[in-house]
Amino acid sequence: MGHREDLLEGAKRCLLEKGFVRTTARDVVKESGTNLASIGYHYGSKDALLAQAYIALIESIGDAFDPVGDAGGAPGGSLERFREVWGNVIRTFPEARGVWLLSLEFVTHGDRLPGVRELVARAQREGRAGLAALLLDVDEGTLGDDVLDAEGRLYATLLNGLMVQWLFDPDSATDAAQLTEGLRRVMERAGAPGVAREPRKGGAPGVDEVPRVDGAPGVDGVPGAGRADG
Repeated sequence: MGHREDLLEGAKRCLLEKGFVRTTARDVVKESGTNLASIGYHYGSKDALLAQAYIALIESIGDAFDPVGDAGGAPGGSLERFREVWGNVIRTFPEARGVWLLSLEFVTHGDRLPGVRELVARAQREGRAGLAALLLDVDEGTLGDDVLDAEGRLYATLLNGLMVQWLFDPDSATDAAQLTEGLRRVMERAGAPGVAREPRKGGAPGVDEVPRVDGAPGVDGVPGAGRADG
């Protein structure tokens, strides 16, 4: 690897060990085996380097959000996919706790990190696009601004809320089944056609079953579905 890659990897390790505020340029240099001049040459500033390292860490766990399996997951825009995707997201909170804690630090100390704040704010649009494309099962390049400003913002808000809950108290945090059932009820009250729950084997419908949307037109205008926790 060259100095640029060494700096990025060193910054990732520093962030996970010390966080944003406590990481200094000299820490990164020591961890990466480079020099101070390399930071300015390749990234412009320490803040810009830390921002890129943070974004890279978040992206590294984003692949785990994608539904897996022979069928590639439930249909895009369905409640099943909504439950499936959010179940995958929730599993990353304990598995990549250190990365998500960085997100909380950024939120609480963002005013002390102006260089990081600006770069991460610009990356948020890409994050909204990634979530929307994943839940709707479409290519990001096909998403219009209306989708990004509606579904994309909704999904990003859900992600941030779930992250805080799971980092604060996993035992009381919302799971994917509960989140999906809440959405199903909102859709039902709003008059969305074909919204129904699949009954449990040998019992009455319950909150923890996978909800179903039967032929509801325009589902991709409503948040999709997925496998809950699991």
